[in-house]
Amino acid sequence: MSRALFIIDVQNDFTEGGALGVAGGNAVAAGITALLAEHPDRYAHVFASRDWHDASGDNGGHFSDTPDYVDTWPSHCVAGTPGAEYNPALDTSAVDVHVRKGQGVPAYSIFEGTTTDDSDVADVLERLGVTQIDIAGIATDYCVRASALDAIATGRDVRVLADLVAGVAADSSAAALVELEAAGAEIVTGADE
Repeated sequence: MSRALFIIDVQNDFTEGGALGVAGGNAVAAGITALLAEHPDRYAHVFASRDWHDASGDNGGHFSDTPDYVDTWPSHCVAGTPGAEYNPALDTSAVDVHVRKGQGVPAYSIFEGTTTDDSDVADVLERLGVTQIDIAGIATDYCVRASALDAIATGRDVRVLADLVAGVAADSSAAALVELEAAGAEIVTGADE
């Protein structure tokens, strides 16, 4: 039985100045780094996901020249570009499981990705004996939400670190946290233990 931290999509394209930058993204990156520095033994495992979209094509309808910002988006987090890299304020030295998602298809949840050795995230959690998952990252109303719902569906205890997430819009982010709490997640802050 162990606890893992999921760091969801803290990438240059999702933080201020990026293709789909959200307000507060840089602060989330710095806050996660501070959390891990202040509590180095809190997590047995740290997972970090990244959108890692194909350079060619529309990525299964995910990219559009006329995006609706609900189901379609402008090009972002293209594999091998600076926008797909982790935000420089995020210290990834504690990350032991890197996950890439959205390769050729839309993907919001970390569970839709694969690890760098092509393992399924759910299988890795099982192998590592993870029973509790804390979730931080971007965006509260999309990838954090989807990842938390999928984590809850695996039967694990899930906490969303509300002070270490940033969303696309205030209303949809608040609604996502209400939905996640109703689904069984605990909404806490990174300082909570």
